[in-house]
Amino acid sequence: MANTATDSQSANTWPQLQSGPLITGGVLIGIGAVVGLVGLAIAGSHVIAATRTWVGELETPPSEFARLKWEQAKTAAASGTSTWREHPHAKVSLVRRADAPRH
Repeated sequence: MANTATDSQSANTWPQLQSGPLITGGVLIGIGAVVGLVGLAIAGSHVIAATRTWVGELETPPSEFARLKWEQAKTAAASGTSTWREHPHAKVSLVRRADAPRH
């Protein structure tokens, strides 16, 4: 059985809200989000335009520069590999002695 005194008391514990301030707050949040997105679009387009101008002024295009660095890295890796393989210590192999104690 439900106690009507308890039910009416728990129903009155919720805060009384007015819809006007909530609607106003929601509208202002929406307007702020739109203004923020417009600011982001303006700043982003400026950064993209400045980057394009900067890339256009470079002596070496980025794609050519990347290709040059890749070739340098491949040459350095090949040189290091051949040096490592031809080093005298690379040709020494370790041999385990038959009388060596095993741990």
